[in-house]
Amino acid sequence: MTENYPRQEGHSLSMMYGTYADVLFVLFPFLVIVMQRLWDGELADVLLRPDLSIASAILGGLAIGKFVLGLVTERNLGRYKERIVFFIALTLFVVMGPAMILILSIVGGGAVPGFVAFLQPVLLIVSISLYTTAISISNLLTQSKTGDSGGARESGADSAKSASVVNHEPLSIPRRPNGDGV
Repeated sequence: MTENYPRQEGHSLSMMYGTYADVLFVLFPFLVIVMQRLWDGELADVLLRPDLSIASAILGGLAIGKFVLGLVTERNLGRYKERIVFFIALTLFVVMGPAMILILSIVGGGAVPGFVAFLQPVLLIVSISLYTTAISISNLLTQSKTGDSGGARESGADSAKSASVVNHEPLSIPRRPNGDGV
């Protein structure tokens, strides 16, 4: 069990880096827009523009795609299928609906109420949380589909067979064998 721990830790770390790389990739154009508004002296209006709602809608759409990927990848989910469908409905209800309404309302003209400056960052945080949840669920289901049992439940013959196959994780950080902290 102790020899499987670094492998599981490396996979979790790789998954975390990959997930947040996706989030940063989505948010990068909006960072450029914020920097341009800062340059123009309009930083106070950033939260009253539809940019954060657009980013929330993009991340919400990506989350729904990952939830659906988890559903179609593993057919034998049983009672867990309803939970994934719940997360899809939650994403639609909590992120996609309000984001689309805010985008249309802000772009439609007229005065933008002050609560929008609070609601948009909250919406973005919720969409990032749902996206990371969707990635975790999708990765768990695709791992179980490919036969990766998590390592802790391997039998002696299976562990000897899997020890001969080296499985490199993307974005994994190599560990020093002597444990130096340098």
